[in-house]
Amino acid sequence: MRHVTTRRNVLRGTVATAALAATAAAPSEGAHAVTSGGSAGPNIGILLYDGYSLLDPTGPAEVLSRLPDATVTMIAEKRGAVRTDTGDVAVVAERSITDVDRLDVLLVPGAGNRGTFGAMTNQALLRWIRHIHRHTRWTTSVCTGSIVLAAAGLLDGKQATTYWASAEYLQSTFDVTYLPQRYVRSGNIITAAGVSAGVDMALYLASLIAGDDTAKAIQLAVEYDPRPPFDSGNAAEASPELKERALQLLAASQV
Repeated sequence: MRHVTTRRNVLRGTVATAALAATAAAPSEGAHAVTSGGSAGPNIGILLYDGYSLLDPTGPAEVLSRLPDATVTMIAEKRGAVRTDTGDVAVVAERSITDVDRLDVLLVPGAGNRGTFGAMTNQALLRWIRHIHRHTRWTTSVCTGSIVLAAAGLLDGKQATTYWASAEYLQSTFDVTYLPQRYVRSGNIITAAGVSAGVDMALYLASLIAGDDTAKAIQLAVEYDPRPPFDSGNAAEASPELKERALQLLAASQV
C-alpha cells in the first residue's frame, strides 16, 4: 500500500504530540478552568483594529488556540480584512464587535502611533472593551494594547507593562504604575511588553487556564525555545543610539 505523507502523519506518534494529548486529557492539579458553560473550552476573542502590529495578535493566537477545546476568534469593528501597521499584511476578522457580547478571554494588541491613537480615541471600541471586560475571566493586552486598556479606564490604579518606548506615556497620561517586565498580572488583567512578549504572556495565561503541564506541552508543541542571534532585545541594556535606530526602523516601516 502506498504511504501518503502528510503533516498530520508526520506529527502523529511523536513525543511532543503524545505529551500534549496526555495533558489535554488530564489537566494538572490546581488548574483553573475557564469555560463558556458546560464542558466547552475557553472562548477567546482577539480584537483587531487598523494599524495593529502583526505578531501582537497572531503570536498569542498560536499558543492559545492549542488549549484543549479552546475557540479563538478574531474580532473587529467590522468583519473582514484588517491591515497591520506596515500595510503589507491583513488578518481577517470573522466577527464584528456587535456580534460578540461575552468572552472568557479578551486580548487587545498594540500598534504604532497611528494605530494606537486611533484605537484609544475610538469610543465604540472603548465601550465594547469595557462591556466585555465586565464578564471576562481574563482581559489581556500586548505592547501598546495596554494604552488602549488604560484609555478604556481598565488600568486605573493598577500595575501594567507596555512597549518600552511607550512606558513614560502610559505612566504619565494614566493612573498606571509601569513595571519593566515581560508580562504583569494585576487582578484579572494581564499586560505584556512589546510584540514578542505576547508569546510569553500567552504561555503564562495558558498555565492559568489549563495548568502548568499543558502550558509546557504547548510550548514544546510550538517549539518555543528562543535563542536570538543578538543580545539586544532588552531596552534597559540598550544604548541610546540603538534605541533611536530601532524607533527609526519602526517609523519607516509603518504607513
